[in-house]
Amino acid sequence: MKTIGLISDTHAHLPASFSEFMTNCDEIWHAGDIGSIDLYRELQAFKPIRAVFGNIDEYFLRKELPEYTIFDCENVKVVMTHIGGHPGKYSTLSLELITKYHPKLHISGHSHILKAIYDKSNTLLHFNPGACGIYGFHTKRTMMKFCIENDRIFDLKIWEKDK
Repeated sequence: MKTIGLISDTHAHLPASFSEFMTNCDEIWHAGDIGSIDLYRELQAFKPIRAVFGNIDEYFLRKELPEYTIFDCENVKVVMTHIGGHPGKYSTLSLELITKYHPKLHISGHSHILKAIYDKSNTLLHFNPGACGIYGFHTKRTMMKFCIENDRIFDLKIWEKDK
């Protein structure tokens, strides 16, 4: 079993309670718009991290990180990209990746809106952790964590604070 911390759209800022919320996580996944190489290094020092670059990320992050990633965690196939859309309105790239790889979990960021939606037509869960940074139109800063064991995704917890 693995406990995963999921964040996006940090824009170079983490909430003060980030480490407290994420302390029992085995890995941190970042769905893009990290905002600075320094924040990325801080996350790497904290926990093992999987990340993709976002549309605001600088050259050094784009050089180090992919636009999307496909991987297995336990027995769950995961597709993660920054601008991925959501069920019924996936980006062209996400739709291609979903069609080709048939993930059980699709993760994206970019919208600054937290979403956890079951996509019946593609038989997958879609997670968008919203935005935990301070820049953007969102009024709430949000993060997620959840467990994966074998092929089950469960025990979703949401952290939310006013911006």
